[in-house]
Amino acid sequence: MVPESWCRVPIKMACESIIDCVNKTAPVVGYETPYKMIRTTNVRNGRVNTIDVRYVTEETYLQWIRRGAPEKGDIIFTREAPVGEVGILEDATGIFLGQRTMMYRAEKSKADNYYLFYSLSSQFCQKQIEDFSNGGTVAHMRVPDCGEIIINLPPLPEQKKIAQILSTWDKAITTTEQLLTNSQQQKKALMQQLLTGKKRLLDKNGVRFSGQWKPVALSTIFNRVTTKNNGQSTNVVTISGQHGLIRQEDFFKKTVASETLDGYFLLKNGQFAYNKSYSNGYPMGAIKRLNRYKDGVVTTLYICFEIDDSTKADSDYWEHYFESGLLNRGLTQIAHEGGRAHGLLNVKAADFFSMKAPKPAVEEQQKIAAVLSAADKEITTLQQKLDALKQEKKALMQQLLTGKRRVKTT
Repeated sequence: MVPESWCRVPIKMACESIIDCVNKTAPVVGYETPYKMIRTTNVRNGRVNTIDVRYVTEETYLQWIRRGAPEKGDIIFTREAPVGEVGILEDATGIFLGQRTMMYRAEKSKADNYYLFYSLSSQFCQKQIEDFSNGGTVAHMRVPDCGEIIINLPPLPEQKKIAQILSTWDKAITTTEQLLTNSQQQKKALMQQLLTGKKRLLDKNGVRFSGQWKPVALSTIFNRVTTKNNGQSTNVVTISGQHGLIRQEDFFKKTVASETLDGYFLLKNGQFAYNKSYSNGYPMGAIKRLNRYKDGVVTTLYICFEIDDSTKADSDYWEHYFESGLLNRGLTQIAHEGGRAHGLLNVKAADFFSMKAPKPAVEEQQKIAAVLSAADKEITTLQQKLDALKQEKKALMQQLLTGKRRVKTT
């Protein structure tokens, strides 16, 4: 049920026009022109990217906009690949619709474009979109169904107020995303400077560290860990590029390990593991330290190891070093012919530990680790703030777009 002054209607009843792309691929050109095609990949997270686009000639553009040219403020909707992404078009100059995209434009006397945008993004509408798109091998919506999505429609002044409130949350989210991106980039630059010795910090006496870093084999810093589990732990963990060593059930939402875990390696808190499999951002595989749990069981396909002497090597420093990707060149050199076996790099343990890395004195390692760990804490704080803002906005949308929570328009 909706409030007395609201109505529940198909979105087409609130639109001046709904335009779909002609059902064929526009011929693109390999050079920049004033005419840009919006594809489904350009519509993500409430935004329409008009920079990373395909270009066409004026002749093609004029042919493709015969049904109508998009305008600033129009809503762009993807009906396939994936279905249900929604964005507001902030710059319509030379824009036309690519395949599997739709455009909604509100009837100004009935509806507000931004209110319709938030409605299409809501759980209420997204559930309908999911229902409309079921049944095929690839999820997609038919063009006629795109006008049949039911929306809750309050009076126009209330629509505009709701859109204004949600827009304020979007601005806060965008600002936090920018701060997070800046912090991540700053940390990346710091890693490249500090972990290569290009930038030296001050010691406890305020004197800048000096002296050359001598490249040493990893075998002089770490000992290989090959302890078999033998019933000691049932905590099966896997390496994720984003999450580090994480419980399999939490990452895959199921257990993919064997029923018998005795033959797996037992990893203790603070020990490292190298997953030789490619993952996003880790072209030569990821090395992670077990931080979440007191122990974990890992596949014997991983190369596991620990610090040999904590008075000469700082674990936090080496965690940052492995995360920096500075070891990738060495990994590329030792990956044997034959490339990947079952998605794994062909890296032998002996070759792994023979790789060399520059090693500063332990006091300098600790200083560097402290700076990079502080940067990590800032990134974590911003990520938590961003996640909270998104959750709060989601809850607010659920209340405002259903009339459970009303707004004052005067």
